[in-house]
Amino acid sequence: MSKDDLTPRQRQILDFIDARLRQSGAPPTRAEIAAAFGFRSANAAEEHLRALVRKGAIAMAPGRSRGIRVLKSTVDADAVGGQRSRSLPLIGQVAAGSPILAVENVESEVRLDASVFHPVADYLLRVRGDSMIDVGIMDGDLLAVHRSASAESGQIVVARLGEEVTVKRLERHGESLRLCA
Repeated sequence: MSKDDLTPRQRQILDFIDARLRQSGAPPTRAEIAAAFGFRSANAAEEHLRALVRKGAIAMAPGRSRGIRVLKSTVDADAVGGQRSRSLPLIGQVAAGSPILAVENVESEVRLDASVFHPVADYLLRVRGDSMIDVGIMDGDLLAVHRSASAESGQIVVARLGEEVTVKRLERHGESLRLCA
């Protein structure tokens, strides 16, 4: 199997499994994959996993929720300098200003040095707008995003507001949250 045999979504899922293995030492469950990719059920994640098994990218142990074993990673040695590189999907745009409609559509794949990001980036978004220039985020920049269910006060986050997304600094004040430029 070559990486070119995988669909962009399959590469994303394989990258997610790789990242989870590197971060925690254990693969994600089907429910965790479903939650990370916005699938309505773990069954949707299961279908993607079965496709990865058919293509020889992973093996699954029957009856085990964390029984995924990666056979062919999308993280490999780069031809230049032997550095570890990774292909990240560019999946759309994020507003640095007024929120814009969230559309997850893989536009392309961008190969980057994996050691640049900690924690590991899951995907890229192209920035539209200039409200975050004070922190060095410019219109047209590619923003590397690590998907997470939580964030600390002061962190720069990609926030989903209904069907729209924006990049802002998160501020917590007691129980309330505020997104600031």
